[in-house]
Amino acid sequence: MGRPDPEEGQLPAPVKPPDGGWGWIVLLGCFVITGFSYAFPKAVSVYFKELMKDFHVGYSDTAWISSIMLAMLYGTGPVCSIMVNQFGCRPVMLIGGLLASAGMILASFTTNIIELYLTAGVLTGLGMALNFQPSLIMLGTYFDKRRPLANGLAAAGSPVFLSSLSPLGQVLLEKFGWRGGFLIMGGLLLNCCTCGAVMRPLDMGMKRKMGKAQDKYEAKEMLPIGGKSEEGISSTDGTKKGKKAKKKPKKGKKLLDFSIFSNRGFIIYTISKFILVLGLFVPPILLVNYAKDTGVPDTEAAFLLSIIGFIDIFARPACGMVAGLKWVRPHVAYLFSFSMLFNGLTDICSARASNYTGLVIFCVFFGISYGMVGALQFEVLMAIVGSQKFSSAIGLVLLIEAFAVLIGPPSAGRLVDALKNYEVIFYLAGSEVVLSAIFLGVASYCCLNRGKKEPPPENNPSAGGGSDTEEAESDVQEAEEHSSNNHQPARSTDNAVVAANEEANHVAEEQSGEGGGCPTGDGEVLARDGCNADQMVERDSF
Repeated sequence: MGRPDPEEGQLPAPVKPPDGGWGWIVLLGCFVITGFSYAFPKAVSVYFKELMKDFHVGYSDTAWISSIMLAMLYGTGPVCSIMVNQFGCRPVMLIGGLLASAGMILASFTTNIIELYLTAGVLTGLGMALNFQPSLIMLGTYFDKRRPLANGLAAAGSPVFLSSLSPLGQVLLEKFGWRGGFLIMGGLLLNCCTCGAVMRPLDMGMKRKMGKAQDKYEAKEMLPIGGKSEEGISSTDGTKKGKKAKKKPKKGKKLLDFSIFSNRGFIIYTISKFILVLGLFVPPILLVNYAKDTGVPDTEAAFLLSIIGFIDIFARPACGMVAGLKWVRPHVAYLFSFSMLFNGLTDICSARASNYTGLVIFCVFFGISYGMVGALQFEVLMAIVGSQKFSSAIGLVLLIEAFAVLIGPPSAGRLVDALKNYEVIFYLAGSEVVLSAIFLGVASYCCLNRGKKEPPPENNPSAGGGSDTEEAESDVQEAEEHSSNNHQPARSTDNAVVAANEEANHVAEEQSGEGGGCPTGDGEVLARDGCNADQMVERDSF
């Protein structure tokens, strides 16, 4: 999804996704970006104890660093959409990689917690946001038939990086301290620039180049006379330039397309996703403290998160493969609803787990269901709005999710402090996830039945679109306007060409009547009457 052509001022025609080739490199880049975006805010928590000692602050103060990162990742969605639609994915990702790296490098020189909020929180969080969203957009551009599998593989970057960055951060902390660790982590984030560099847009100008060459070829065929041919080609080019100049103010791409709110499927998805986020992240956040309160040792309690991450690594690609099956993909929204229902019931059924074995079983099933949700969430959104409007849709969805992220986990923490009972929190979180699953499934089914009565949009190639039809209608209107405005010059040119042809034919008839033929030599280009082009020009001079 590249930047519109500045010369023509119009959006290029979409190119069919290759479903492979360079797309696998794009997928690798998206894998790395997803890993950094989701795992980095959690991996930074290994430095919190040292920060508390150096800055003389509490745990809640240092926890705001991760919260600000996540808030920037979700809350700046519309800003990312506007920048992508204006400048393209690759430039935005390059800038985002530099910002993310600069934030961590500057954080290593901070002297108080407020400076950490501004550098590691705001700056690094904004940089990761400018990488995360464009990478998903490019993934949808390069993959269509294999898109569910691609989304599943890219989503697997989150658990892989989480299981890698946390131990790495602990090693860096022991050898270099938190300042050296931040500096090295900032250098690692420069890999986001490398991932952004490989996000080259698909070649969308091939059709325009072929069309221009075809027009010149047709002009040469219709106007065999040398001078007249060049005039015809130049007039054709001039006509196209005039049309491009007229199209330029009409074909500008919207910076943020709010028309997606007229899509009922998008509204249903957004509401269900908001309810889902309220309870989805609560169990893994409270799991370690819950295990410690039940008498589980610290090392074994921390190992529970590793179990979830290990299961999650395999659950996401496997779910992507299942979602890509021919008989499953048309119903991917229901599979997403099932995964949310599975996750919510896991929370509810495990609320009474009172020993380590029960918690391990909970982690296994939670890892499976959590991986399914992570693999399907963006695939369902792409299927609803289509690839052309996905850049605006994901920005608005992430903004709405940001409010849920700021409401859900903090509210759960306050309830734990007030009730001193984790069981109620697990019941509440599971109920919210189950409610979102039921809402998505029932609302999608009702809209599907209503949609069957309506005629299928056969002429619209992308879901939630309609832009191609509007562009076609505008092209017809512009062609009619251009035809009326340039009627007189075109008529005079045609009259001149016809007159020249008639005069040439008249001279040819006179010479043929006198018995004079046109000599044909080797290597000479022949015209229609068997005479070469030079002789035709000489006849015109008469």
